[in-house]
Amino acid sequence: MTTASLPDERTRWRCAHCGNLTRFDVTRTTRVREFWHLSMGGAPSIDEREVLEEVVEQVSCRWCGAVDRVELVSRPEFGGPDGEGPGDGGP
Repeated sequence: MTTASLPDERTRWRCAHCGNLTRFDVTRTTRVREFWHLSMGGAPSIDEREVLEEVVEQVSCRWCGAVDRVELVSRPEFGGPDGEGPGDGGP
């Protein structure tokens, strides 16, 4: 299984096939520790959540379906593309 990288504050995903910058299907596995608070009636609410481990298994382009063409690129403020245009997965 190949894992994909998550974007950070300086990067985002881009489909190298169609140019899409905004819509992706992400398959991931997450292991968390949560503090559950149950009401007297038994209804739960989660008060705290800590991600212990996260693996992004696959990222595919929602527009063209490409699985192996999604890449990390710089965000606009760090020199990356600033928008979608016709033919780039946009409207």
